[in-house]
Amino acid sequence: MTNHLSTPTAENIEIMIEDIAKRLKMAAVAALRPESFDISQYEDIKDIYDLVRSKDHYSINEMEAIVTELGRLRKL
Repeated sequence: MTNHLSTPTAENIEIMIEDIAKRLKMAAVAALRPESFDISQYEDIKDIYDLVRSKDHYSINEMEAIVTELGRLRKL
């Protein structure tokens, strides 16, 4: 499934952000709209996506760190 995500596209950003929000089950992540991210941040978003997919459970601190990093990547 993730092989097609190696191509930086707005559609792939949308897939990754939506999956991150679903996996973390956090309202703060769900509030991050895929269109809030620039294609130039693709590799950073992909790294976060891969991290989130690598584990089944996250501590509150881990979730907050992920949300903070995603917030930092958003377009102003």
